[in-house]
Amino acid sequence: MELLIFLVLPIVVIVLPIVWAISTYNGFVRLRNLVQEAWRQIDVELQRRHDLIPNLVETVKGYASHERAVFEEVTRARALASGPASGPAEQAAHENVLTQAIGRLFAVAEAYPQLRASENFQQLQAELTNTEDRIAAGRRFYNANVRELNTKVETFPANIIANMFNFERAEYFEAEDPQVRVAPTVDFGQSAAPAEPPAAPPAATEPPAPEA
Repeated sequence: MELLIFLVLPIVVIVLPIVWAISTYNGFVRLRNLVQEAWRQIDVELQRRHDLIPNLVETVKGYASHERAVFEEVTRARALASGPASGPAEQAAHENVLTQAIGRLFAVAEAYPQLRASENFQQLQAELTNTEDRIAAGRRFYNANVRELNTKVETFPANIIANMFNFERAEYFEAEDPQVRVAPTVDFGQSAAPAEPPAAPPAATEPPAPEA
């Protein structure tokens, strides 16, 4: 019995660390692939968002062509967001600039009831809102996987494998929540007339003077 223990113990001591190292390595690979897959899903939705912006700008232009500064701001922000970025953190910063510009574009649209009531504007608004919702859902999924990967990269003893095989922390995608849900208000041009102020009470008259 002692001989068996003497023979098995070295094998266990050698095999268990190897099994743990393989399992930990495979866990890192799985998390890294999840992060990359989640980011690709976000990237698809971001591209759809960027594609909607020119049509939205042109639609608003048809009613508010004099708002050139806002249109130029949105165009520049879209070009920045659709260009190359060093990673999710920089992409998020670019998307935040675009989100703010889109907010100003919708603020312009608020002043034009006919624009808000147009079918084309409402359709573009609905598509943009749905896209923003998918981006938000994708961001939550992506950041959850990033958090799990980063925790494992930093935690002992898994960080030993991370350092050996160059598994690194991933960047969070921290974009602002967009404000594009502009609820159209119906204006039938029948604003109530202001109420007239109540008539002033008649001035009191002095009693006639008594006759001498």
